[in-house]
Amino acid sequence: MASMIFTDPSSAAAVHRLPFTRFSNGLNTLRRFVGPLHVSSPTPTLPRTLSVHSPRSSRFVTASMAIESSAKVIDGKAVAKQMREEISAEVSKLKETIGVVPGLAVILVGDRKDSATYVRNKKKACESVGINSFEVHLPDDASEEEVLKFISDFNGDPSVHGILVQLPLPSHMNEQNILNAVTIEKDVDGFHPLNIGRLAMRGREPLFVPCTPKGCIELLHRYGVDIKGKRAVVIGRSNIVGMPAALLLQREDATVTIVHSRTKNPEEITRQADIIISAVGQPNMVRGSWIKPGAVIVDVGINPVEDASSPRGYRLVGDVCYDEACKVAAAVTPVPGGVGPMTIAMLLSNTLSSAKRAFDIKIGALRIRVKASDEAGSRLAL
Repeated sequence: MASMIFTDPSSAAAVHRLPFTRFSNGLNTLRRFVGPLHVSSPTPTLPRTLSVHSPRSSRFVTASMAIESSAKVIDGKAVAKQMREEISAEVSKLKETIGVVPGLAVILVGDRKDSATYVRNKKKACESVGINSFEVHLPDDASEEEVLKFISDFNGDPSVHGILVQLPLPSHMNEQNILNAVTIEKDVDGFHPLNIGRLAMRGREPLFVPCTPKGCIELLHRYGVDIKGKRAVVIGRSNIVGMPAALLLQREDATVTIVHSRTKNPEEITRQADIIISAVGQPNMVRGSWIKPGAVIVDVGINPVEDASSPRGYRLVGDVCYDEACKVAAAVTPVPGGVGPMTIAMLLSNTLSSAKRAFDIKIGALRIRVKASDEAGSRLAL
């Protein structure tokens, strides 16, 4: 087999259960999916079946489909929309009950169009759910000290509950120093070494989980995909997606294998997986022959490929060859419209959690001070 070249992405392209959308001929759309999707290999000579349990009717519905029919589509856009509605409701409640409004600060250095687009989308998302947004845009030749000064200011600002430094940074800056400067209590990107360390350790809980891998697991949860005991393969080992995705799957009691640039026989290893998360940044690398029948695929990759028929001259594709995957897999995320929308939704979720945690800490400290004051008063009375 020809050798494959992998590159780990440096940035992300980045629980109610939602309906799967089916695009196959001869069958009605499966309107509601509310039970677990059991990942297993179908019998080659028989039609595949998907058992769906409806809590309203307490009955199981079986939808049969031929082997050649397409996979269910895991609609990240719909999940993200539902999450934003949930977050908006909680933000409103937080503001009404205790007067706290979550705040997210974003620091952008340079004039990369893709980074500027990501920041603009994050700002719009914040506004849509009622989260305050603070933006700092520095020129490409800004010093590292300038960035660190803004981080320090935001660390000490009680109206800011999350700090995000848009990556990549200019080459003259030390990315590690800058990311480490963000206080762990406001590290809503989840990249602080202490958050990653806690994620890796059993019995420890990180304050935040990186947004894109967290979104991948959220999609699996909301579609009722059973993870426990399943074989999972993560393609790519970046600090932003691959590594934390593998850690999250391990926390869900999956048996996890990471496929990377030095892995021998990646196709053979990937074909054993019940669940595949691909975050390698290679267009259409994962072919249908790599996929076990009945597997569930989460495609993180967002790769531009030339397309003369597109007004932009290109179109976006994932790491997984979507057309081939649909003929083999049980369920797959599309690109675009799969993992991408989830990244920002999880960022909003982390910011909301940070605001709640900050308020709880403030109330806890106030109670301690009141208790100490009461005890001191009692001693004086004696």
